[in-house]
Order: sequence, then C-alpha cells, then structure tokens
Amino acid sequence: MNTPQDSSLGREVSYPSQYDPGLLFPIPRVGARAEIGLDEAALPFVGHDRWHAFELSWLDPRGKPQVAVATVQVPCTSSRLIESKSFKLYLNSLNSTRLDSAEALRERLVADLSACAGAPVQVTFGLPALRESPLGELIDGLDVDIDCYGPPQADYLSANADALVEETLVSALLKSNCPVTGQPDWATVSVRYRGPQIDRAGLLRYLVSYREHAEFHEQCVERIFSEVSARCRPQWLEVEARYTRRGGLDINPWRASHGIAAPAATYRELRQ
Repeated sequence: MNTPQDSSLGREVSYPSQYDPGLLFPIPRVGARAEIGLDEAALPFVGHDRWHAFELSWLDPRGKPQVAVATVQVPCTSSRLIESKSFKLYLNSLNSTRLDSAEALRERLVADLSACAGAPVQVTFGLPALRESPLGELIDGLDVDIDCYGPPQADYLSANADALVEETLVSALLKSNCPVTGQPDWATVSVRYRGPQIDRAGLLRYLVSYREHAEFHEQCVERIFSEVSARCRPQWLEVEARYTRRGGLDINPWRASHGIAAPAATYRELRQ
C-alpha cells in the first residue's frame, strides 16, 4: 500500500525529461478515513477534489510549444487521491511530448489520472474567473481569544437547537501542514448548512485549531465535514476548502450531504 512517506514529497527529484505517467503517486483514502471513523463502504457525503493546473505545456507535431490551463475533477468516491507533488512532476513530464492536438492531450490526461485515482476523472481546459469577495458571511472579524493551534478541537463546535437557519459561513484562516514535509497549506473554507445555528466563535476557534495539524487537504475537509455533522447536527451540510496554489496547482476539496448538487466551477478565490 502506498503511503505519503513512499512518495516524492520531501525528496530531491530530477526534472522529468520525457513523458512518464508512472510519476503519478496514488495514496489510498481508506486509511485516513478510518482514523476519522468513516466507513469507506457507506460514506456520509458526496464530493470531489477539483484541481486547477496553471502550468501545462506540450509540443505540437512540428515541435512548437503549446500552453494551456486546466481544471481537473477527481470524485471523492475514487479509492485513491493523487499526491500533489507527483501530479506536478507528471505534468512537467509532458513538456517535451509531441501530441497531435489539445484534445489528444486532454484524452491522455483523463486516461492517466483516472488510472491513478481508480475512478473516472474529468479534465477541461480553462479556469474559473477570480472572485474578490467570498460567497457567504466572513467570520474572521469576530472578537475572540484563541490559544489552541492543534490538534483540531471538535469540542469547540456547538449549535443552538432553538434557532434553525440556512447560511454560509466563511473563513480565510484555515491553515494545516503537509504530513510529510511540514510545509504550510493555506485555504479559505466555507461551511454551508441548514439546521441548528452554529456558534460562530466556536466554529472559528475550531478551524484555527487546524493551524499546526498535519493532514492532506482532502482529509482535512472530510474531518471538518464529519465533526461539524456530529457536533452541530445540521439537516444538511456542505464544506469546501479552496487552497492556495503550490507548484502551479491548487486544490479545492468539496464534501456535502447526499442529495446536494455539486457547485459549478465558476470562480476562484482571490488568493488563488
């Protein structure tokens, strides 16, 4: 079984000089989900991991370089997530590859990434537009004292059962760390729900308690979804984290209660 420690993370690697799909490194989701208490056969959510690729290049049949940007969507039901550094190395391996057309490249990306993830992956050229303000109510201005930065403190979460609301709460203060290299990962996270009104100060303290926590982006979002669900008991819940770019890639994991439609990939956060 592949583990993060077996990947290229934290290691010096040579710049790939030729196309090599073997550079893609899959990590099974089942281990991290078991730590959260999730049953792989009965996930309490739907979702996807949407990547934005800013550094994509190849050669046309006459050797002329071509460039593009792309949006890649991996279903959360895939058995494996794609480790980000290996994703970057794989994309770089295409830089000297001659392809007949952009569509030929897209088809190759779909085939290779789907094989890595263990499920059909969608690839489209282009990126969403930038959005200067979040879609929701920003809670970062709350006047609160915070002194816990890890591990995540689910006990901070609570809700008022006497007040039923439907709202979207947003924080740009989510930070976690790569579990292998310790490098920081920064994100804006939105929590959209219907149900007992979530205590905003508690939610903010909870999100900040990820600050020194070591876990991959996708796993952080699944933990947030699971713990908000358990502690606040919403009728339905949607959690999305939009991480800042690293190595020409950003990732946007989204998890939601069954029956919630996937959000359209229509915008990126200003920090992305």
